[in-house]
Amino acid sequence: MPLLLGPFVRCRFSATLLVLWLVFAGFTCTGSEHAATATLPAAFSDLLPHFLVEPEDEYIVKNKPVTLTCRSTPATQIYFKCNGEWVHQDDHLIERTVDPATALPVMQVTIDITRQQVEKIFGLDEYWCQCVAWSTTGTQKSQKAYIRIAYLRKNFEEEPQGKEVALDQEVLLRCHPPEGVPQAEVEWQRNEDVVNPVSDPNFFITADHNLVIKKARLADTGNYTCVAKNIVARRKSTSATVLVYVDGGWSEWSKWSACGADCSMWRSRECTQPSPGTGGKECQGLDLQSLNCTSEQCPQTVSGAEDVALYVGMVAVALCLTLLLIVVVLVYRRKKEGLDADVADSSILTTGFQPMGIKPSKPGVWAPRPRRCICNSHLLTIQPDLTTTTTSYQGTLRSRHDATGKFSMTNGPLLDPLPNGSHTLHNGKLNSDPAEFVSRLSTQSYFKTLPRDVANTSYGTFNFLGGRLTIPNTGISLLIPPEAIPRGKIYEIYLTVQRKEDLRLPLAGCQTLLSPVVSCGPPGVVLSRPVILSMDHCSDACLDNWAVRLKKQNYEGAWEDVLLMGEELVSEPYYCQLEAETCRLFTEQLGTLALVGESLHMGAAKRLRLVLFSDAYCSTLEYNIRVYCMDDTQDVFKEVMQMERQLGGRLIDEPHVLLFKDSYHNLRLSIHDMPQAHWRSKLLAGYQEIPFYHIWNGSQRYLHCTFTLERLSLSTCELTCQLCVWQVEGEGQSFSLDFNIAKDTRAVDSEFLLMDSNATALAGPSAFQIPYLIRQKICSSLDAPCPNGSDWRMLAQRLKLERHMSFFASKASPTSVILDLWEAQHFHSGNINQLATVMADIGKQEAMIFLVSDGEC
Repeated sequence: MPLLLGPFVRCRFSATLLVLWLVFAGFTCTGSEHAATATLPAAFSDLLPHFLVEPEDEYIVKNKPVTLTCRSTPATQIYFKCNGEWVHQDDHLIERTVDPATALPVMQVTIDITRQQVEKIFGLDEYWCQCVAWSTTGTQKSQKAYIRIAYLRKNFEEEPQGKEVALDQEVLLRCHPPEGVPQAEVEWQRNEDVVNPVSDPNFFITADHNLVIKKARLADTGNYTCVAKNIVARRKSTSATVLVYVDGGWSEWSKWSACGADCSMWRSRECTQPSPGTGGKECQGLDLQSLNCTSEQCPQTVSGAEDVALYVGMVAVALCLTLLLIVVVLVYRRKKEGLDADVADSSILTTGFQPMGIKPSKPGVWAPRPRRCICNSHLLTIQPDLTTTTTSYQGTLRSRHDATGKFSMTNGPLLDPLPNGSHTLHNGKLNSDPAEFVSRLSTQSYFKTLPRDVANTSYGTFNFLGGRLTIPNTGISLLIPPEAIPRGKIYEIYLTVQRKEDLRLPLAGCQTLLSPVVSCGPPGVVLSRPVILSMDHCSDACLDNWAVRLKKQNYEGAWEDVLLMGEELVSEPYYCQLEAETCRLFTEQLGTLALVGESLHMGAAKRLRLVLFSDAYCSTLEYNIRVYCMDDTQDVFKEVMQMERQLGGRLIDEPHVLLFKDSYHNLRLSIHDMPQAHWRSKLLAGYQEIPFYHIWNGSQRYLHCTFTLERLSLSTCELTCQLCVWQVEGEGQSFSLDFNIAKDTRAVDSEFLLMDSNATALAGPSAFQIPYLIRQKICSSLDAPCPNGSDWRMLAQRLKLERHMSFFASKASPTSVILDLWEAQHFHSGNINQLATVMADIGKQEAMIFLVSDGEC
């Protein structure tokens, strides 16, 4: 019987006629209870199936079912399973076609999910479905698609309240939208018009959806409404009226009038600067003031002859006073010039050099020298030891007023040529304007996508002496070792951390972002040896649980895998050391980089930092506690602290760390043990939940839940309770709270946000713990192989870096790379004496010649 072979063939498993058709068409439908089976031509039998279309997350709106679609090629079977159970074969709809480009057979399956199916497991777990495709070679699983019932409750958890504010005062309107899935988006309206902070920077909408009017203007008077909406519904809060009033001010007093016939004069002022408006207060005080004239000023008492004598006398007195003043000024200036000359002469000596005493050490005793050269400014106040041998400064003294010879810590070259061809080393901070640099950099085509975030950007100008860039309080730094920049080259290098919302990485399956997204550049600069990029990560640091990849963004904006940790090749331009909380990345190519981890099993865990905040001041019955759940990296913590400082928040307990496993279980938060006689919770359910995938995929930098409590009396200030955060069937943390809400016991900028006092950019020897000449002597002593092993290999073992022996051995100077890593690890806490002890243990005391002569410094 003839068959019509169209581009698609629909298959229902219970039809006998369809089985016969598939036999003729080259496919066979089996009686499997799970799927449809087809035989592949021999040419395609060794191919694994791959997905052309994977199921996506869906929301059920009201009672309308959703359709999940999956397409794979080449495949002999394809089917869905939901929440670990296979979907019945009759619920599948199979479509077959052939890809015209590759001639590979394509199978597509669709299923419908109803509200009733999802409600069966509501409250126990999230409903998810996954597509599985088979071929004769193997099987492949698609990503999981989560199906949720969408809703939006009617009542706002917190509505804005009307206010009367003075002109230029800051206004805060609070709004906590109704609970909903998906989470409601919030916009603000003023008199039914949408408030847009982009077009009007005087408005600012916080992460908690509150509206801030930075400086109230008369035009800001109006009715403000908080609008919450998602795919289900749109809700409006009650309107809050904001009235901006202007108190009246007095103008300046007018000049006194001429003396009138009544022997009096007057002056006036008006309430016009500004005029009172919109209910503002009227000006207080007098608007007209009078004063009696002296008898001489009165018209009837003026005498011509007496006036002439009076005026002559006044002019004579004025001339005498003027001459006296001129004499005093001249004497003062002459004395001051003499004093300045003395100061200038003495400063020539103190700025040029300072003698230093050197006491020789005892024979056979190793005596370390101070790390800094004696020419540093902080040693200029040290008094010389006249009983010991001294060294003198050889050179020309320059006056501090000589602008051409003045030493300037700028972004210029760090080496000044001397007449004899040698160089003098300059240490110092790089004084620069980050805002000007970011603005200038963003004009170039490749850098237009860089964020203009001055607070999270540092840069400097460097040469072959190297240096260091640091973004304070983020754990992010870039070490530029000596000789990394070729001699004769000067590079302007920047370092910045990207916001996740500005730059989104494509993550699939079980992948998650483990580090901040960091940009260093400019890309394409030529480096003679690797620089070291240090940044925090939030994995459990167990490589048995993870496949950790380094991703780099190319010039087209696409992300590429450039390194798989544990399988590094020494010939590649990237190498990584993963420490407990920090990643040290050796790279010879600058660019935008990030660590992405893929869990290998359910034991893989991310570190979450749990931080509690509340309002610093509370004048109402309601009291809010905000619980942030963020990646345990310093850059995210810094951002949250800065945001809470702007909101006037207070830190109410020490941060806790929670291991969040790849178990597909949500994070739950609950509050307990409140004194019922004084407090109650406004939370309707027994706990709040943050879905697993919200945390794991890292799409939001900091997730948080708010617990709204209500005290039964304004006199109640003491709050005691237990706040618990735990992963379902996993680990948890508990906060024991006991504090007075009326007392701000711990400010946001407490010891948990340690302010980094170091400069963001250091150039030359000041950027390193090990002095430049000592470093060279260590390298020359340890680079050469030693038969008894007393070389760079033993140094790596003593510093617990033996895992990287192959990487060190691939470099021209293995010792210098080891010292680079030591510098990156110990910049804040390094003790050069400890390194000296290691050298002594190796038997290389002669390499640690710390008694370097002043001339070498």
